[in-house]
Formats: sequence, C-alpha cells, structure tokens
Amino acid sequence: MSRAGNHKGRRDALKVRRLPVTFISDIRRVITRFFDPGGEARIRGIIERVSGLSGGQVDRLLDEVFLKFRARHDNIVSVLDENYRTAMAMVDRSDDFSHNRRLLIGSYLTAEYSIESAALFNPSIVPHHNQRDLPDGAVRFVMSLRATGEGHVSSIVFRTGVITSDHQIQIDPCPRLARPVRIVPDKQYDKRLFRRKLREIGVPDETVALVMDRLADSFTSAQLEHAITEAREAAPEKLPFENTLQDIRWLANSNYHLELPREAEVSEAVIFPQTSNESHGIEDLRMVRFVDDDGTVNYYGTYTAFDGYRVLPQLIETSDFLSVGVHTINGACAQNKGMALFPRRIGGHYVMCSRIDGENLFIMYSDIVHFWETAELLQTPRSPWEFIQIGNCGSPLETPEGWLLLTHGVGPMRTYCIGAMLLDLNDPLKVIGCLDEPLITPTEKERDGYVPNVAYSCGAMIHNGQLYLPFATSDMITRMAMISLDSLLNRLVS
Repeated sequence: MSRAGNHKGRRDALKVRRLPVTFISDIRRVITRFFDPGGEARIRGIIERVSGLSGGQVDRLLDEVFLKFRARHDNIVSVLDENYRTAMAMVDRSDDFSHNRRLLIGSYLTAEYSIESAALFNPSIVPHHNQRDLPDGAVRFVMSLRATGEGHVSSIVFRTGVITSDHQIQIDPCPRLARPVRIVPDKQYDKRLFRRKLREIGVPDETVALVMDRLADSFTSAQLEHAITEAREAAPEKLPFENTLQDIRWLANSNYHLELPREAEVSEAVIFPQTSNESHGIEDLRMVRFVDDDGTVNYYGTYTAFDGYRVLPQLIETSDFLSVGVHTINGACAQNKGMALFPRRIGGHYVMCSRIDGENLFIMYSDIVHFWETAELLQTPRSPWEFIQIGNCGSPLETPEGWLLLTHGVGPMRTYCIGAMLLDLNDPLKVIGCLDEPLITPTEKERDGYVPNVAYSCGAMIHNGQLYLPFATSDMITRMAMISLDSLLNRLVS
C-alpha cells in the first residue's frame, strides 16, 4: 500500500455547487402492518367482540373501513384477509366466519405505518435499468433512501428522475401509493452455499448433516421444513439438535426473496424489515450497478440490518428492482457497517471497501460475493476532520485516472463531512491521492436535524463530466451537489 496526495499548503477550495433539489419525506406515504394489540388474550377478545356483532353491523363497519382506506392501499381486501389469518394462527383458532366478518376482524389487527414520517436521508444513486426514450445526453437514475418512521424503524424507499445533458435534474413525481415488497414463498436455496454459511456461524457439521443430507442441491423453504421434521425424528437423543434447528431456520429466514407486482414503478417499492435481524431497521443501502466480466449487468446493494443490539451486513441483488434477492454476507471480515462493492471485478475477483473495525478503511477480495474472509488496511484517519473515524460514502466510481472513492470523516463535536480519495484501477490498495479538506461540510442551515452536524452519502454517480453527489443533512432530508469531475481528479492526482 502506498501513500500519495498528502498535499501541504493552502489552495483554493474545490467548487461544490449545491443544486436546488431537495428530497423531503412525505408523511402521506403509508404501508400496512400486522397490529398485535398485546398478545393472544387481547386478540381473542377482539375476535369474540366482532363475532358478537350482527351481520348488518359487520357490513356497515366494513364499508366504513373500505371508504377510508381502499384508496390508500393497493389491495386492502387481501391485506385484511392476510392479517386475519395471521391472528387466527396465533390463537390457534379456525372459526368458520363469513367473508366480511373475517375482513372486519382483520381490520382491527391492521395498522398503517408512515414510512417517512421522521426522516428521509442517506441516499445512494445509480443509473436506472431503463434508459429508453430519453433525449440525447440524458440519463435516468434510481435513488435509494433510508426512510424512518415511528419507533425509528428504517426501511428502503426509492425515487427516480432524469439528469439532462445541460445538468438539469428532473425528479419524477413520488407516487402516493407505497407498495411493501412481499416475501415470495418457496424461495430456492443453494445447498452448498447454505452449508457454508452454517459453518461460518459455527453450527456443528454433525447436526447440520442430519438435515442437509435429506435435501437436493437446490431446495425450497417447504422442503427444508420437511427435512427438519424427518431429521428431528431420526436425531439421537443426546444430540443438542434443537439449537441447530433454530440456527438453520434463522439462516433460512435471513436469506429470502422479494417481489413487487410487474406493473409497479420502482418509486412505489418499500423494502421494510422482514426478519428478526432487521426488526429495528434496514439502514444505509449502498447501491452499485455491477457489470460482470461477461457483460451481465446486475444491481447489488449492501445494507446494515439492526435488531436493536447488533448489526448484520446484508446484500440485495436485483436486475429490475421488482424482483429482489436478500442474502446474508458471511465470512470472518463480514463485520460492522459501511460495506461498498466495487462496480466490477478486479483481476477476476469481487472487491469490497469496508470499515470492519469501526475506525479505518479496508479493501477486501473474494471469489463469492456472499463471503468475505480477508481484509487489508487501506487508510487510517489522517486529517483533523476525520480523526475519530473514516468510512466510505458508497461504491467507488471508475474514472480514467483511477477509482474515485468518496469518504466520510468524523471530527470534533461528532461532525460528519464528506471527502474523496483516488485509488489505482488495478490495485485499489494503492492510494493515488486524498483530499486534505472535505468536499462537503454541513453549512449553518444544514447543521440542525435528528442527528446534528452530519453530511453523509451512500453513493454518487458520474454523468457528462460531472459528479452528482446526493447527501443527507443531519439525518433529516436529502440534497444534491454537483462537482466538476476533472477539477476533482486534478486535485487528487496533483
């Protein structure tokens, strides 16, 4: 690893143009969630009260629910029916209620959640997968954002728009309708990878074999449950099997598949926490448009799952933002926050920038995108504005001069600023140059918010000679900046 760009002496600041573009949360965007009023006894009480209503009362109450909520959700009937069935399973009851009575019970066990009511921040931007019907020199983009609502639970939402050839930004209207991305039943699991992940989390091979040996090379969640049932019956009494089953189910639930209706727009999608690992939020998605050696294009995104006590790095994969795979990131170096994948292989390997120790930047190589075993130190805090810690601000961007890596640094009074460094294209452990001063520091108007004194991004995009850098201010709202790419690269290589 080499060092360069440690420039001394005063120079004119790079020109950073803050654009008149702001992404602000919309409190009207709501999704539905199952509402547990306080356990089985409370649910049974609600069911009994609704069962005591006359048929006419049920119909009138249900009509009121439809009048108020049908236009706010894509298919309110299926939502109410699903939540009714969830509640009945919880109380182990199978009463044969009428259709309308089932839906009314479901309405008492459904709540709206305003996904963006608290904040909309930490953006990441990539070229859209659909670039059809655009004027010359324009590019369509997808931006992911961290949306936070009641209880500080974070989810992933999206915005779309177009950057024109003359650097104007046109934001598509944000749909009022928000569609939670649903888990698809019977997802296929790869047995080889599944066993390797179990080994990574320390599950004994002897007990794993009792289940895995009953499965084909590719299996579904239903087939896994069947294998678990058979293995439980065959397991020796002295074998500590139940803990293994918990680990197997935990891993299966942490690797799942999501889908939106094919007619949905990307900006309607909401990726809301689905598992216990994500129960307190999905944080800081770093998207990248990844082009493989054979020319195949896929979109990856790394994010942090938080259960209130620990963080778990996760990976999403998609080609169209309507069908999304969600996977755990495993290996000895799959730790902490801020993992960002390079947009292509280097020397035949996947490459990741990370901050595995919470303080310094590292580079990692792997032959499998889900496993990261080794890491090498790239950079330690070197300037006063980053003395507490440094991290990346999204996936590196390829330029003729090298990999442009946007960084964040934490300085006095826990102030977050955005900087930049340049890495060698063939050996990203070689640092070509670093900025001594931040690109973006919170201005006086940007300092106040949910978390004061923060400027932060999870990914930028290059278009027509300009760096487009969306950034959040104090964990509240998102703005956009534009910087001349040539000016920035000249500063980094001089």
